[in-house]
Amino acid sequence: MNGQKVRWGILGPGGIASTFAADLPLVEGAELAAVGSRSRSTAEAFAQRHGFARAHGSYAELAADDGVDIVYIATPHAFHFEAAMLCVEAGKAVLVEKPITLDLASAAQLIQAARTRGVFLMEAMWMRCNPAIRKIAELVDEGAIGWVSAVHADFGLQGPFAASHRLRDPELGGGALLDLGVYPIHLAHMLLGSPASAHAWAHLTPERVDENTGVLLGYEAGAVAALTCSINGASRNAASITGTDGRIDLPPGFFVPRTFTLNRPDRAPETFEFAFEGSGYQFEAAEAQRCLLAGELESPLVSQETTLEVMALLDTLREQIGVFY
Repeated sequence: MNGQKVRWGILGPGGIASTFAADLPLVEGAELAAVGSRSRSTAEAFAQRHGFARAHGSYAELAADDGVDIVYIATPHAFHFEAAMLCVEAGKAVLVEKPITLDLASAAQLIQAARTRGVFLMEAMWMRCNPAIRKIAELVDEGAIGWVSAVHADFGLQGPFAASHRLRDPELGGGALLDLGVYPIHLAHMLLGSPASAHAWAHLTPERVDENTGVLLGYEAGAVAALTCSINGASRNAASITGTDGRIDLPPGFFVPRTFTLNRPDRAPETFEFAFEGSGYQFEAAEAQRCLLAGELESPLVSQETTLEVMALLDTLREQIGVFY
């Protein structure tokens, strides 16, 4: 790294990478260093569009670029492991788009490789880095709503999606659970930890990926989480956190909130506002930079233990609904 500058590379210049790249200039000290694609012309077009200094025609070239400190992996789910491992083995810090891999075994292997080589690795669960979500976690820890008894959250996209779309392609890790369900699940995990009981039901597409999924989680202390995700209808995409002394309501778009409301008995509702520019990806980038400059190998906001616990739960749920990659 160059002083307080952190030089970013992007691997896989698709749609999510474009949104991330547009937010990077909002992060103080972020330098747009290089882009890697399987197509040099694609990398060059992306680099020119977003202001990156260099373009590489292969992932290996990007991983070998000495002018890159950290690589953001933005490929489809099925290619996260291979791309991230390539960068880790090259000694690069890595921020891997969620879900970090397709299953627990590959996630554990990737994390162990990063630990062995002493490089930073973080799953890009941007929701956990959002300032409103961090404030909610703080309020809950302080007992603002008492003991948390229930989490309700849903995330659904309006279909129909063509059979060729990545969301329906098992070769790309398609389905609602890994793409959308991770947000309700991460919210529940952030507040309640790992469940003692997990039950899921889903309707599958002809390609055998889930298109409409319900999850019920139970916790030893008595709490529950009721979560849904779908790729065949736009749900409200909202969430609520219920406690013995109040409730926190997150509006539609709960996974990237700019506001939420704290409701408590015998008090007027309190609305918290968090105005920010961009799409919200800058917060995970800023957290990754903070860790790199501090010499930390993982983030406390999205710890590697958290990643492994959520991946274990996703494996259990996928087995129950009959989705296999």
